[in-house]
Amino acid sequence: MHSFRRISVVGLGYIGLPTAAVFAENGVEVVGVDTNPRVVETINRGRPHFGEPNLDALVRRVVEGGKLRATATVEAADALIIAVPTPLDGHGESARPDISYVEAAARSIAPVLEAGTLVVLESTVPVGTTERVAAILAELRPDLSFPQEAGEMAQVQVAHCPERVLPGRILDEVVNNPRVIG
Repeated sequence: MHSFRRISVVGLGYIGLPTAAVFAENGVEVVGVDTNPRVVETINRGRPHFGEPNLDALVRRVVEGGKLRATATVEAADALIIAVPTPLDGHGESARPDISYVEAAARSIAPVLEAGTLVVLESTVPVGTTERVAAILAELRPDLSFPQEAGEMAQVQVAHCPERVLPGRILDEVVNNPRVIG
């Protein structure tokens, strides 16, 4: 089994921050990445930027303990988790998820990838988006192999693990909901 000493979570919103904090609480060094300077500053002061039961105490604990810090710049890690929003674009039946944030996150992590890195797309996305992320990474990093070329022997593995949580129960659900990674 692979041991993850350092995890980077890209996107510190309702999914990313609780996920980062739970990993940090379990002893993993976590670097949280967000493009919003206010979010980065607030988290580094040990406070979440949104209300959620028990999250404030958890974030304070892991930041003060040196296990979680936030930054605007992606850093190398054993695993990189993409947890950015995918808002609906359009209305009614013509509405489609906007995956531009996912694509931007893939471009931002490409420079720090190393052989042995795991990339997990945690955002809720349409079918084919994980393959799109892998294609972007392969295009930007031709020096590394990816699953679409090398399967299980790829130097960088790419997986999808969609997160679904209920506000007010996020921490409980991040820890206790069964998850499928594919």
